[in-house]
Amino acid sequence: MYDIAIIGGGIVGLSVAFQMLAEDPSLKICVLEKEDEIAKHQSSHNSGVIHSGIYYQPGSYRAKNCRQGYRQLLEFCERYDIPHEICGKLIVATSEDEVPALMSILEKGKANGLEKLELINTSRAKEIEPHVKCTSAILVPQAGITDFKVVALKYAELFKDMGGEIHLGACVIEIVEGEGEVQIKTKSQVIAARRFISCAGLYADKLARMTKKDLAIQILPFRGEYFELLKDKEYLVNHLIYPVPNVNFPFLGVHFTRMIGGGIEAGPNAVLAFRREGYHHSQIAVGEFIETISYAGFQKLARKYWRTGWMEMKRSYSKSYFVSALQKLIPEINPNDVTRGRSGVRAIACDRSGNLIDDFLILESLRGLHVVNAPSPAATASLAIGKEIIERLKKI
Repeated sequence: MYDIAIIGGGIVGLSVAFQMLAEDPSLKICVLEKEDEIAKHQSSHNSGVIHSGIYYQPGSYRAKNCRQGYRQLLEFCERYDIPHEICGKLIVATSEDEVPALMSILEKGKANGLEKLELINTSRAKEIEPHVKCTSAILVPQAGITDFKVVALKYAELFKDMGGEIHLGACVIEIVEGEGEVQIKTKSQVIAARRFISCAGLYADKLARMTKKDLAIQILPFRGEYFELLKDKEYLVNHLIYPVPNVNFPFLGVHFTRMIGGGIEAGPNAVLAFRREGYHHSQIAVGEFIETISYAGFQKLARKYWRTGWMEMKRSYSKSYFVSALQKLIPEINPNDVTRGRSGVRAIACDRSGNLIDDFLILESLRGLHVVNAPSPAATASLAIGKEIIERLKKI
């Protein structure tokens, strides 16, 4: 009998686990992870950007947790010597049409408490990024970079050092809630606990439906693909360079990112994956793909934004089309300057009306909590989200 069972060994689940045990070392806690290693999916396939909190709706969970989590993450990285750098970034308007949206982002950032944001002109932007094309830009000095898999592994190390248990290869197939305990059935064993927390990422909705049959949300998997600048072209980018994002989607557009281990990434796009953990075009799960495209919410989303989806698909299959999007930020770049790199898959929650859920979503069950939606900046905010989950669980 465990006090707490945590389903999902990603950065959020591990943050909850180690903070909960640090708060009360007497608890018996286990983490159940279906893979043969922890932090295998979203936690290690993200951009590595430490987000400042500039984009998010003031008062939202994303805004609040990002600002709190940002400070906590920097302190954590300093304490445990995790490589990180506050390098700053530019959010760039490449035409006058984008300036109103840029100003809206600036106002959100100020409302969220960011200081020393600067609205800068073309000449000032070129002092920072000589090769960028812009009409105007926001300089965000707080933005940074790290390796979130390293962060997640440190959470796990601290958790295990305090006596926590991590069960690998523990794919959960059923959750049965009772008055005094919950039984969590995996393919090889049954775990009994007084309470549970599900942080299942790309399968968050499927775990939630094990106790909440009427869940009106489905996870849509969107693959983000990257290119890498060749070594002799890395001089084109000094910091982080982002476009003004499409306000209708929870994606920030293809951009340039310095990596903490060296090199420059360009991307990601956002294309529908053919399976929930489909990192390549060839990775297809027919049942999961049919489940996605037959979902009423996806169909409504697709009918409304099919042009955007088609452009993203073309970027996925055409290197030159992908590079054309990058040229809006840095005109000098050409297809010979980049090589195809890694990819990741984002879990995006969508309701039956075709609305993408634009905030963290945590739902209560009889004996626990389901983290149904934890989009970016979940990695940056992982310590703050973890603390909030702990406080919510205390009320159940």
